[in-house]
Formats: sequence, C-alpha cells, structure tokens
Amino acid sequence: MASSTRNRSEAGVSTAILIVDDDNIIAQSLGEFLRLEGYSIATASSVAEALAELDRRLYQIVISDINMPRADGFELLRVLRQRYADIVPIVITGYGTIESAVEAIKMGAYDYLTKPIVDDEIRLVVQRAVAQQALLAENRSLRKQLGLRYSLEAIVGSDYRMQKVFELMETVADTRTTVLIAGESGTGKSLVARTLHQMSSRRDRPFVAVSCGAIPETLLESELFGHAKGAFTGAVSDKAGKFKAADGGTIFLDEINSASPSFQVKLLRVLQERQFEPVGSNKTETVDVRVLLASNVDLRSEVQAGRFRQDLYYRINVVVLPLPSLVERLGDIPRLAEHFLARSRAEFGKEVVGIDAEALAAMQRYHWPGNVRELENAIERAVVLAKGPRVTVADLPPSVLEDRPVVPAGGEMAWTPMSLEQALEEPERRILLAALKANHWNRQETARQLQINRTTLYKKMKRYGLDEHMIAS
Repeated sequence: MASSTRNRSEAGVSTAILIVDDDNIIAQSLGEFLRLEGYSIATASSVAEALAELDRRLYQIVISDINMPRADGFELLRVLRQRYADIVPIVITGYGTIESAVEAIKMGAYDYLTKPIVDDEIRLVVQRAVAQQALLAENRSLRKQLGLRYSLEAIVGSDYRMQKVFELMETVADTRTTVLIAGESGTGKSLVARTLHQMSSRRDRPFVAVSCGAIPETLLESELFGHAKGAFTGAVSDKAGKFKAADGGTIFLDEINSASPSFQVKLLRVLQERQFEPVGSNKTETVDVRVLLASNVDLRSEVQAGRFRQDLYYRINVVVLPLPSLVERLGDIPRLAEHFLARSRAEFGKEVVGIDAEALAAMQRYHWPGNVRELENAIERAVVLAKGPRVTVADLPPSVLEDRPVVPAGGEMAWTPMSLEQALEEPERRILLAALKANHWNRQETARQLQINRTTLYKKMKRYGLDEHMIAS
C-alpha cells in the first residue's frame, strides 16, 4: 500500500492511460492494477475502439497489445506517430520476438514488454513513461514560447523602414538564401536572425549564433570548423565546430566585419560549397546549413578600405536587411517602451502599468546611441526604481535627461550633432501634438489648419506615436 500511495502522488489522477487489448481479462486486470497505482484508466478491445476513445479524450500513455484481429498494434503505433505525437506508447505481446521488438521501437514505442506482465516491471515502465510524457509536454511548451518570442509579432515597429524590413523577412525567411543583417549595435540584429530561423522550415533544427568579434582570431577557425586531435597545443581530442553543430539548421555569424582576411577566404568557400576541413584534418565535411550574417559597420566602406574581401562581400550581399537606428524611428518609441514595460513588469512582479507623458517625451528627445537595447535597459531600470504605478521622468537614467536639447536665455539651442531631418523631427512632433490637442484630436480639422491632407497627417501621427495619444485621450 505504501508503494501504491507513493506512485499515486507522483503520477497524479490526471495522468490518463488507455489500455488496448482484445483479451478483456488481461485489459481489466492490468487496468485495475494501474488504477490502484493512482492512474486514470480506460480500456479498448480493438484499434478502432482505441481510436474512437483517443478522439474523445486526452491521454498521456497508451499500452497496446501487438497481436489483435483486423488491425494490430503496429497499425495503432502508425496512427499515434502521425496524429498523437505527444502520447507515449508501450507495447505488450504474448509472442515476443527480437524482430517485432525492434520494429515497435522504430515506430515510436517507448518500451516493449512480454506477457505475462510482472507487476514491478509494468509499474517501473509506466513511471518512466509518465516522466517521458512530461518531458515531451515541457518541450512542446518551450517550443511554443520560442515561437511566440521569435515571431514577426514580437518585433515591435510601425515605422515605414521597419515595415519594409518585415516584408523582406517574410519573403526570404523560408529560403536557403544568405542574408546580411546590417545595422548599428543594439538595433536588434540577433532578434531578426532568430526570427528568420523561427519563420523557416528549419525551425525545429539547431540555431547556432557566433559573435566573431568576441572570439580571438587564432581560435575563430577552430570554433567554427572544428579541429582534429593534435592540431595545436591543447587539442587533446577531435572537436566538431559550430558549422557542424548547425547542420540542418541555421548559423548566425554576428560582427562578420571583424573576421580576419584568412578566415574570410575559408568562409567564402563554405558559403559557395557548404564544405570545409577542420583545423589539422584532411577530411572534408559537408553541411546543410543556412547562413545569416550581421555587421555593425558599412561593409562596402570596409571593402574600399581593403579590410574586407570584395568577392566575399558580393557573395553575402545577396539579400540585405537594413535595420534603422532608434533615432531614425522615434515614432516607435512609445510602442517599444510599452513592450519592454510589459516584459519587465512580468519579470520583476511590479505593478507598473504605464509611462507618463513627460517621461515619454523625454525618451523621444534623446538620441539613443545604444539604440533599442539601451531603451530596453532604461525601461528595465525604470520599472525596478518606480515607486508608483507609472514610470516618471525621475525613474529614467540621468543620461536620457541630460541629453535633451536646452534653449538658454539668449535663445540659442545647444547642439548635438545630427542630420537636419532628425533635428526637425521633435519640433514637427510638438507642432502636430499642439494642433491635435487644440482641435480635440479632430484629424480633419487639424489637417485643414496645417494645410496638409488627412493621409499625410495620419502617417505623421503614426511615425511620432501620436495615434497612441489619441487612443489614450
């Protein structure tokens, strides 16, 4: 009885097991034993009856006889693999052979038992199957979370530049085409790379990210292509590189601009042939891998300066995803800030429900040299420090406030180097906001007074995040 109580606690009554056997005596006796162990049990005397039961209720484990009339246990295994991949099957038979055992395992059976069934044996096998099913459920949940985190919906941006990026991502995601992601540090190149992988048919295969700038030049080749035992001091055994680890999936080479000339030569061959030799080995390895690259500097300028091979540049310059800096998409700041606020609120368990208008305006005046990453860190800091239900100016990093344009008494504005287009954004935003407020957010009247059409006004409102103000007001 002690053993039965312990197993009931481990399994819980929610663990449902379906027993399929045309011998009702065996099905009933096995069902009664497992019911006493704390499991929820149902029985079926045929494959057809079992399939009807599986459509009616969710089961975690199926225990099936192999030898049954009409359709046998192998047919049930085929259906389980095709339609119920989360169910863990166990097969039993009175006529066990090594061949049938091997065939059952190949078709997805977790274990194979012969009759007569020994209580301790079936108890242990079921306990292990329950643990296996829990692991499958956890993996499924993690894959779902990964899919949500790395999807186009997870990349926040309504700016027209970002919309063009999204359109291009959708076009090239499920191809083998090499993609170069260009943008300043902190613009989200790694997120875009992971999202491209998640949007592709390779999503269930490995995604391997390598920061070329973080690995010493002497180790980069070994890290990516692997090495043979004795290839250099410290190479005490063979080691597979990142390209081999990414076989069947995607490899993301960040900061490719920092790669040495000798490595660039070898990378060119990999991109063209998907072949390479590990360091110290004559064996040629072939991989099926999709290559994504990123650079935080203009590679064309690097080519002109002689620091980047021209032939490699043309090879990776097939499809380019240019990510705008945050100062180029100030209108996205309200949405990005709310996105990071929700994430930090959940992470730290704080009831910070919004950002006040003054703090939002301060963030839109700042030039964000660290781009989206810096904004994310600023919001995280603000949530941690916030004493009330909303983020205020006092919660923002001092650098965000110190960088605001200041108009001294003499009327001259302090200058922060930027393009004229960028410099005019904040004044234009203030004019639009003032006009909208004066007209009680009536877009038709506001457009008439500003002598622009309503479409232009709406586009500018979206660019500067003023449509969010209209919703909130």
